[in-house]
Amino acid sequence: MPWILLLSLFLFPLTAEDVALKAEKKLLALKSIKADFEQIYYSISVSTPLREKGKFYFQKPDSMKWVYQKPEEKIFLYKKGKFLFYVPEDNQLTRGLLSGENHESEILELFSGKKVLRDNYHIEFSPFPSEKNHAFQLKLTPKEESEYSFILLEIDEKTWLIGKAILFDWTGNRTEYRFSQIKTNVRLPQNIFELKVPPDVEIIEMSKS
Repeated sequence: MPWILLLSLFLFPLTAEDVALKAEKKLLALKSIKADFEQIYYSISVSTPLREKGKFYFQKPDSMKWVYQKPEEKIFLYKKGKFLFYVPEDNQLTRGLLSGENHESEILELFSGKKVLRDNYHIEFSPFPSEKNHAFQLKLTPKEESEYSFILLEIDEKTWLIGKAILFDWTGNRTEYRFSQIKTNVRLPQNIFELKVPPDVEIIEMSKS
């Protein structure tokens, strides 16, 4: 890193809002994302967290797919305002509109840049346990009524991509998303955001709340 840039960072350290803005600009410039993910759900009523792993796909403007591989196979697909949730073991498909109360909806808005962070959250630095040494850690507290009391984000210092997002709800439960092997602006197959299910699948319609 050039010494002038190092001196600039020392004399004018980034604020939490600066970091959020740089991350926003990075995400707004992206067309697609492919990554591995780990989702961990911590419940106040259960001592052992639920851990799930799989593949994550995102493409502008609003297509998103979570392919869960462990411990149970299932697929969550969002496209054009609607979601499909398929569990092969149960031969069951749930479909409906994605509301703001879903964790996936919050992640979608973060990656798409639809929600301007400075307009919607109070932003501050908030260190939390991490395996990464070179990352900014932010706490986002909603300015208006929300399903979540706050959100923690871990942003890579070099790529400005979100490596971890932890969503805390008002009951004390939290859902953590960890992203790795992140590839950006990759050409995704045309059918990646399509979902084929057996003709005898049970369909559950979810009405918008």
